[in-house]
Amino acid sequence: MKIGVIGIIIEKDRSVAEKVNEILSQNGDIICGRMGVPDNERSVFVISVIVRATNERISALTGKLGRLENVKVKSAVSQAE
Repeated sequence: MKIGVIGIIIEKDRSVAEKVNEILSQNGDIICGRMGVPDNERSVFVISVIVRATNERISALTGKLGRLENVKVKSAVSQAE
């Protein structure tokens, strides 16, 4: 198991946030913490998620999120097992 941080940025259309939340809920068993910061003035919404899982599971989660329109995803995962 590794620990990592996933950064999610939703731009322009906030309606995709519902799908983002659905995907995160489906993976709730690997989520240790989550923080969301809206910037309504610029229509940008940022979510940071701390996860503990295998590389494969983290990659699957970021892949699902990254395929959503108007969503950008980056992750950083620890090297230690």
